[in-house]
Amino acid sequence: MEILIRPCVADDAAALALVGQATFLETYAGMLPLSDILHHCRHEHGEVRYAGWLGRPGYRFWIAEMAVGGAPVAYAMTCPPDLPVQTGPGDVELKRIYALHRFHGSGLGPRLMAAAIEGAQAAGASRLLLGANRDNGRALAFYARRGFVQVGERRFKVGANEYDDVVLARSL
Repeated sequence: MEILIRPCVADDAAALALVGQATFLETYAGMLPLSDILHHCRHEHGEVRYAGWLGRPGYRFWIAEMAVGGAPVAYAMTCPPDLPVQTGPGDVELKRIYALHRFHGSGLGPRLMAAAIEGAQAAGASRLLLGANRDNGRALAFYARRGFVQVGERRFKVGANEYDDVVLARSL
């Protein structure tokens, strides 16, 4: 089962939205109320949202697709930082790195992270930041193995509720 990773183009908005909604549901079903999941997916993982980001300077995406058939299974996104910590001109935010659960443990996550890091370095970044749900132990362990350390906290609104996130960073 071969998976290819490539930089995204404008036509990838629908595929990104599909993976974003599916992975958000997989990750937070049972943790968040359905109304919050639906609201978040509709607004933050809609095709229009991704199309807008794909057209903005400083926003970069990498999509992972099945070699046979081209179905999207994961993606990573970097952008200018929007986190409640001190940032500088060399900072880039890893806003999303999502993979369908059946691909966890396959090596796809590290490959996507490598693509995002290489892209950030090529753009001149010296630090990569991200926010992650405090209760998402699997994600936090993944980031820790890649050298991320906590540099702050934030409240993250999903639907009608706010949740505790940690802000992590690593030097590039």
